[in-house]
Amino acid sequence: MGAAPALYLGSTRRIEGAGTSEQLLVPAHHLVTHGVVVGMTGSGKTGLLTVLVEEALRARVPTLLVDVKGDLPNLLLAPPLGDAAAVAPWLEAPPPGDDRPQDERARDAATARDASLASWGLGAADVEAYRATTRVRVITPGSTAGEPLHVLSSLERRSPLWDSDPESARAALSAAVSLVLRLLGRDPDPASSREHVLLAVLAERRLRAGASADLASLLADVERPPIDMLGALPVDTFLPRSERRELAVALDTLLASPTFETWRQGATLDVGAWLSPGDDGRTPAVIVSVAHLDDDERALVLGVLLQETLAWVRTQPGSQALRALVVFDEVVGFLPPHPANPPTKRPLVALMKQARAFGVGVVVATQNPMDLDYRALGNAGVWCVGRLQTDADRARVVDGLTAGGADRAATRRLAQTIGRLSPRWFVLRDAHAGEEPVLMQPRSAISLLRGPMTRRELRRARGQ
Repeated sequence: MGAAPALYLGSTRRIEGAGTSEQLLVPAHHLVTHGVVVGMTGSGKTGLLTVLVEEALRARVPTLLVDVKGDLPNLLLAPPLGDAAAVAPWLEAPPPGDDRPQDERARDAATARDASLASWGLGAADVEAYRATTRVRVITPGSTAGEPLHVLSSLERRSPLWDSDPESARAALSAAVSLVLRLLGRDPDPASSREHVLLAVLAERRLRAGASADLASLLADVERPPIDMLGALPVDTFLPRSERRELAVALDTLLASPTFETWRQGATLDVGAWLSPGDDGRTPAVIVSVAHLDDDERALVLGVLLQETLAWVRTQPGSQALRALVVFDEVVGFLPPHPANPPTKRPLVALMKQARAFGVGVVVATQNPMDLDYRALGNAGVWCVGRLQTDADRARVVDGLTAGGADRAATRRLAQTIGRLSPRWFVLRDAHAGEEPVLMQPRSAISLLRGPMTRRELRRARGQ
C-alpha cells in the first residue's frame, strides 16, 4: 500500500525563538477530523482555502465547496505558466498613473505569477499536471450564470436511495418539503407542521412506488388524497378539506411563478454523482455558489444541499483515509450558537460529528468567530487562525479550542500570538501532530485570485 498523500500548504516555523522555515506538509487524513479557518478581512483566509482545495485535488480527493461570497469560482482560472493572453482578461483596472498597454501589463502579471510559484518550488509541469487531472464545476441555484440546479430533486427526480437507504432518502425528502413550505411562507418544521407531514407522506408514497413526486402530482394528491388515514386520524380530520384547498392553491401559485421555474431545472442534486470522477478520470471540484441569492434563499438552498450531502456520507463505507472534502467558506449565519437554528445548522452539526467515520472531512471558514457554535467545532483536528483584531474574537477562538480538549499551553500561546499576525500568516494547530502550534504561511495559489466574480464574469470563465 502506498504512502498516504500529503498536502503542500506552504511553509512553517516556530512561533518563538530562532529557527528557519520548513516546508509544510499536512497528511491528507488529518482533515478527516475536520478543519477550521478563521481570520479577519485581509488576513489571507480565501487564499489559504484556495491552496487547501488545490492540494486536495492534487491528492485526488474530490471536493464539494459552498461559496457564499463569490471568490471560490477563481478555481476556474488556472492557466498555464507564461500564458499572458489567458491572464489578460482577469487583470484588475490599472492604478492611477499606470499607462502601460494591456498586453504589457498581462505579460508582467504572468511573469510575476511564474516567479511566485517558482519560489514555492512549483513549475510548469506541476501546473500542467494540476490542469490535466482536475475538473472544476460551478453550480448556481436559481441562476444560469453557472449550471442551474434542480433544488427539489428529492421530490421531483426519484433517488436510488429509496431502494438502498430509505432512511437517508426520507431525510433528504424532508428537507425538500421544508424548502417548499418556506417558499410558501408556511411552517416548515417536520415535527410540528401538519402540512409538512401531509406532503411528506404523499411524496414518500409516490417515491416508494417508483414514481416521482413532482409538485403538480402532489397538488392533485393534496386536493384528493389517495389515503384515508394519517396516523390515527382520518385525513379530513388531520387537515380539513378547506385547509388542503388553501395549500393546493399556494402550491399552484408557486408552480405558475416564472422565477420559480429556474429552481426546477438543471443539474440533479446528487452529491455522490458530483464527487465521482468522470470518464476522463479527472478529480472533481464542485462549487455550489449562492453569492447571488439573498440570505433567506441561501439558508433554504444550502439546508437542502447539506442534508443531501449528509445522506450521501451515510451511504459510504467506513474509512480512515480522506475520501472527500467539504469546504464551506464564510459559514457565519449558517452555524450559529444556540438557540438560533437555520436550516443549515442541523446537517452541518451532523456532518461535523459523523462524517469523519466515513472518511469525509469538513472545513469551515469565517471572519466572525463570535457567531459560530463552538460545540460543533471544538473537536476539529486542524485549526488555522489568522489575524483577529478584537479581544472578544481572540478569546472566542481560545475558548473553542479549550472546549474541544486542546492543550492549555497551546491555547495560551495562540492567544498571545494571533493579535500580532501579519497578513497571510496563520497560527496552525494540528491535533494529529502532537506538537505546539506553529506559524504557517500559505504557498502561492495556482489559481488566479482575482476576487469575487460577477455573473457575467462567471459565464466568461466557463467559456459561455
